[in-house]
Amino acid sequence: MQTVPLKAAQSDKPKLAGGLNGKQRRTLEVIYINPVRGNILWTDIENLFGALGATVSQGRGSRVRVALNGVKAVFHEPHPEKEICKGAVKSVRKFLEEAGFTPMSE
Repeated sequence: MQTVPLKAAQSDKPKLAGGLNGKQRRTLEVIYINPVRGNILWTDIENLFGALGATVSQGRGSRVRVALNGVKAVFHEPHPEKEICKGAVKSVRKFLEEAGFTPMSE
C-alpha cells in the first residue's frame, strides 16, 4: 500500500467514526483488533470506506484507489478469496489512522 498525504489535517485529534451503521462500525472495530484478523471481507472494507466519505475507484487489474481526508492509498482487491489477508488489514488500519479515523470507544 502507498499512502500520500495531500494536506495537513485540520486537527491533531483523531476523528471518531460516528454515523456508521452497525455492520460498518463492527468492521471498523475488527480492523483495530489485536492480534490482527485475516477474515474480513473486502466488500465490508469497501462499504466502510464509502460510509466514511472516501472516494473509491477501480485501477488497473485488482487495484483499488481510495482517497479519504486528503490521504490516498492503493489496495489490491483479494482474488480468488473474498477476505483480505492480515498484511492488508494492517495497511487499511494505517490508512484509516493517517486519514484521521479511529473506532468509536463505547
